[in-house]
Amino acid sequence: MSFESEPSLSPEEAQEQVDAAIEQNEVVLFMKGNELMPQCGYSKRALGLIGQYRDDVATVDTLEALDAYREALEEHSGWTTIPQTFVDGEFVGGSDVLAELDEKGELEETLTA
Repeated sequence: MSFESEPSLSPEEAQEQVDAAIEQNEVVLFMKGNELMPQCGYSKRALGLIGQYRDDVATVDTLEALDAYREALEEHSGWTTIPQTFVDGEFVGGSDVLAELDEKGELEETLTA
């Protein structure tokens, strides 16, 4: 028997939260879980990569309304996968993109420019 919970946010509320988070924060990570308890390996990896260079990253836990957040984020990035990182209002990518930028030595500049 599986339990399906009702999302706690409407699609409109999720869209408003996504828009506000991107607009109001220099660096924002939309992730599954939170910085104390990431709920997926990709979110944990993204948080760790960002944390090497920034300690002032805003995080948004998308699990409370995952489908609504995916839809809202797709309007900004064209992606439905989570995690997603935005810097100065611009979409950077998920954990794989962050890792690639780090390997190239470009992640610190991307996050602090």
